[in-house]
Amino acid sequence: MTTKPLDRLMFAQGGICFFCNMPLPKADASVEHLVPSSRAGSNSDDNCVACCKAVNALFGSMSLKEKIRVVLNQNGKFICPNGNGKAQPLPVAPAKAAPVPPKIDNYAVVLADLKKRGASRPRKVETLKSTIRATVKNAKSSITEPQLETLIKHLQANGKIIIAETKVSYSL
Repeated sequence: MTTKPLDRLMFAQGGICFFCNMPLPKADASVEHLVPSSRAGSNSDDNCVACCKAVNALFGSMSLKEKIRVVLNQNGKFICPNGNGKAQPLPVAPAKAAPVPPKIDNYAVVLADLKKRGASRPRKVETLKSTIRATVKNAKSSITEPQLETLIKHLQANGKIIIAETKVSYSL
């Protein structure tokens, strides 16, 4: 047994008017063609929505562009012409979050910089710390003092640097 287009649309929309977002009694429901039949719009469910008869009458054979303009002119609160209930805010797509810059691997950045420096690597711990701070800053990242200490410990643990008192040597 096939279902009628209005019944399918009402089911798909949860019994809510597509435009005013209010409960839609079946007696007050009609099928609205987004692209009107008079403008070569199809009868497929992709082109049809269930809405109040009053909204359907208002839109008549307006183009989709004209219908969107009517909705937009309501300033975000589409008021149903049949006066059914209060104005309901139209559903708004969630704002896209600002893109998060990729996390910079400070260890890899510092290691690459130290390798690149060759013979001009810092020879004292304090100079190494200053060099690391500058390298991280140039990579548009940041590093706290505890993170700096941890990074230096990782360089030591991985055998990349050797610290003897205040002197630094390298095995990169």
